[in-house]
Amino acid sequence: MIDIPPSWRLIVVFGAAVRADGSPSPTLERRIAFAAAAAARYTEADLFCSGAIGRHGPSEASVMADRLAETVDRSRIHLDEASLDTLQSVVAATRFARAGHYAQCMICTDGYHQPRIRMLFAMLGMPASAIHVPHGGSRRYQIKMRAREAAAIPYDLVAGVGAILRRRRA
Repeated sequence: MIDIPPSWRLIVVFGAAVRADGSPSPTLERRIAFAAAAAARYTEADLFCSGAIGRHGPSEASVMADRLAETVDRSRIHLDEASLDTLQSVVAATRFARAGHYAQCMICTDGYHQPRIRMLFAMLGMPASAIHVPHGGSRRYQIKMRAREAAAIPYDLVAGVGAILRRRRA
């Protein structure tokens, strides 16, 4: 394994629901907490918060950034408020990482979500590693999320190939 200098790392935090009152859902709160811990560990790494406005505003990215700014210098936090799904977030993070000359993306999301995200980063040729975020929620919730991910992987595989082909044509 290659040792990547911390300043070449980008911590990519994937969004989740924002509640009607503008506060983070438990899933988003968990991801924010682990992103803050990663930022404390990798003090030279920047953070990329990804997520548009969902059912309720503000954007997932801005909710994450506001919470993270309580412990992380705002200059390290970058927002993607346009991405509406996982594939769009990975594409946006890859573009940002390449433009900023980052060598690696560190994935900050729940464990059930990480295999699909790692697949998408690999398809786009961006080295990525996972930040361990323990599973939250009930057993029923975990089963539901794993089933959702199992269905999403083939979909994103096809969509990811389409993104690659579009990028090559551009």
